[in-house]
Amino acid sequence: MKKGFAAAALILVAACGARETEVGEFKNDWVGNEIKLEALKDPKVDGVTCHLSHFDRGFWDRVAKGNWFEDPSNASIACRQTGEIRIGDINLDKAGEEVFSQRQSLIFKALAVRRIYDADNDTLIYVAYSRRPIEGSAKMAISTISLYGQNVDHAFAAAQ
Repeated sequence: MKKGFAAAALILVAACGARETEVGEFKNDWVGNEIKLEALKDPKVDGVTCHLSHFDRGFWDRVAKGNWFEDPSNASIACRQTGEIRIGDINLDKAGEEVFSQRQSLIFKALAVRRIYDADNDTLIYVAYSRRPIEGSAKMAISTISLYGQNVDHAFAAAQ
């Protein structure tokens, strides 16, 4: 029974190949753990690209620690203007909206990016964080894009 479970786990890990958004990866230790880098486009804000880095456990680390189906919550984010900014119909409340989510475990844990618009400072805020139904993580990273002085096309200008 253990052999069948291990084989299924290996197939699941191997099936998690590179994502379309992945722009880089490198090993950071001898057991095959990697840092993955992804370029994320905000689906409702043209001209903004966020680069997200996160940890991907290697095969030998999973074997040694016995936790096959979970990656650590650590992540970092940096967002920059990469074109003319056009803001679509974004959520303007204090909670903002999730613009990206990726599973970090088989079922419950996800790495997410949320966008919040700070109207007082005319700034877009992007927060990378780990999401769990129970025991949410305090590990997070933040990046901002100032819209001050830019000719930005706001689809929500009438709501301001």
